[in-house]
This record gives sequence, C-alpha cells and structure tokens, in this order.
Amino acid sequence: MTEDVGSTVPRRQLGRLLRQFRTEAGVTLDAAAEALEYSRQKIWRIESGLGPVRVLDVKAMCELYHVSPEMTEAMRGLAAETKSKGWWHAYGDAVPGWFELYVGLESAAASLRQYQETVIPGLLQTRDYIRALARVDQPTATDEEREHAVQVRLQRQNLLTRRLPQPPRLDAVISEAVLRRRVGGQAVMVGQLTGLLEASERPNVSVRVVPLAAGPHIGAVAGSFVILEFPATKGGRAAPEPSVVYSESLTGALYLDKPGELQAYEAAFASAARLAQAEAESRDTIKRIIGEIRHD
Repeated sequence: MTEDVGSTVPRRQLGRLLRQFRTEAGVTLDAAAEALEYSRQKIWRIESGLGPVRVLDVKAMCELYHVSPEMTEAMRGLAAETKSKGWWHAYGDAVPGWFELYVGLESAAASLRQYQETVIPGLLQTRDYIRALARVDQPTATDEEREHAVQVRLQRQNLLTRRLPQPPRLDAVISEAVLRRRVGGQAVMVGQLTGLLEASERPNVSVRVVPLAAGPHIGAVAGSFVILEFPATKGGRAAPEPSVVYSESLTGALYLDKPGELQAYEAAFASAARLAQAEAESRDTIKRIIGEIRHD
C-alpha cells in the first residue's frame, strides 16, 4: 500500500543506483557536484535516499554517468515515486526528520528482529507506557506535542495487525532489566507487561526474555537495535531491498547496511537469542514479574 510505505524504499533504491552508476563512471562526488552545478550535500542526500528527487535531476545525473536510455527511464519512474507521502507526514514535527526514514522502512519490512536493553519495544508499548516515556523523553514539550508523539507510536503499531500487505514478523528479545525498570508507576507497568503477554500470543510476534542471570553478552554491549529485512519485489523483477540495522541515540539514529555492519549485529542478536528463554518460559517470567510488582 503506497500510502503506508510512502517514498522510503524508492528513495533508497534510486540513491543506490545513482551512486553505483556514478562510481562505475569514475566520477567523484565533488566532480559530479561541479559538473551538475549542485552542492555536494545535495548529491549526497539523493544517494543516501534522504528526500524526494526531481525527475529533472535524475535525467541530468544519468546523462553525466552515461546511463543507458532504458535504465534512465526506469530511474525516472523511481524518482516520481519518491514524492509519495506516508501516513506519518500527517503528524508533522511529531516525527523528527531522522526518525521519518525508520518509520518508512518499518512499514515496508517483512521481518524485524529487535533486541531491547532499555525499554519495551515501541511496537509493543501500551498507551500509558508511551505517555510515561514521553514525559521523560520530551520534558519541555507541551501536553499536545506529547500526545502527538503518542498517536504516532500507536499508529505505527497497526502494521502488526494489518490485513494487506501481510504484516511483518516481529522477533523481540528483551533484557529482563527492561521488564523490571519502572516506567510510570505500578499500574502502568502491570498494564504494560499484561499487554506484552497478549501481544506475544499473536502468530507473527515472538517475545523472549534474556534473564539477568545470563550475564554479559554481545547484545548488551551493542545496546538496543533493530534488524529490518524486506520482502522480494513483485514478480522478482528486482532484488529485495537490502537489510538494514537501525540503532537510535538521544539526538539521532544510525542506519547501517554494509555487509560487515550487518554481520556484527546479526552476531549480536544471535548471542542474545541463544541466552534468551523460550517463548513459554519467557511468558512465565513476565507473569512472575507482574506478581512481584503487584505485591510491592
């Protein structure tokens, strides 16, 4: 559904192709900028998939890189798709620019493998838990701004229960510390952990807990992250969008897709998964912690 995925995947596909053809033509970023009378930053943003691209710009770049007419036409089509807007654009500043790319990738993903060391995964958070986090994340925001942020996260969660396209698979591996870290008080935590139990019963959601007793592992060193994998294109006409690792910080995020980077995070996730309890045992752990919170 175009309105769900928006322009994220076409932008990344087009950017990769333009970078590939520039490299094959032996043209540096600076040389391309000078020849086209663009800023270096503009070409870098286009190649990084960070914004819509004009068909006119694609035509000029393809001419400079001596791209075949057939491929130029295909890339012009991709350029037109980069202007599509996803549902998140309706929320304006509630979705920061650095996070907008992730929301689009998340909507397009076929599977998400997430390790969480700090908080409940965003796709599995309850409304009250999100509100309590917003008071911490956005201490200077108004109530209206925080409510917008809450609505964005709740809207994102719809992708796990959508009918078409097929919802993604979410494999969440969570540190036990996340379940014990109080956010918003007793009632909020009981509600959140109960919601986590309910979500874990969905056929496309797996929740597993890494017990504190398991000790240190690579995942804990890496911190919280998500590995996103994408479906094959319709009819197999093109390769699937390459997997990407998303790792968020206080002021921005990293999007990692180089083979070595992916390998490192694959190993980190596998390390955490090996130490995690099975799904049934994880549900028992969550129930036990709910009981402990209720008796505090």
